[in-house]
Amino acid sequence: MDQEPTTALRIMMMPRDTNHDGTIFGGVILSHIDQAGYVEARRHGTTRWVTVAIDRVEFLKPVLVGDIVEFQTVTTAIGRS
Repeated sequence: MDQEPTTALRIMMMPRDTNHDGTIFGGVILSHIDQAGYVEARRHGTTRWVTVAIDRVEFLKPVLVGDIVEFQTVTTAIGRS
């Protein structure tokens, strides 16, 4: 499946999402990644969807309060199990 990435979510980071260093918790970002994946999956049907695995997430620089983070998705394969 060759397709261009689409924007699934755009979210402004809020103070409630910060850790003790004042940057956004990695877990908050992971949660948004999971939500973006669900938005993409719903484009392909209304069945029940679950996240099976995330192979790798590498944080290159901190996300700060007030940053708007865009989560882009693309479907690479569709299966039945």
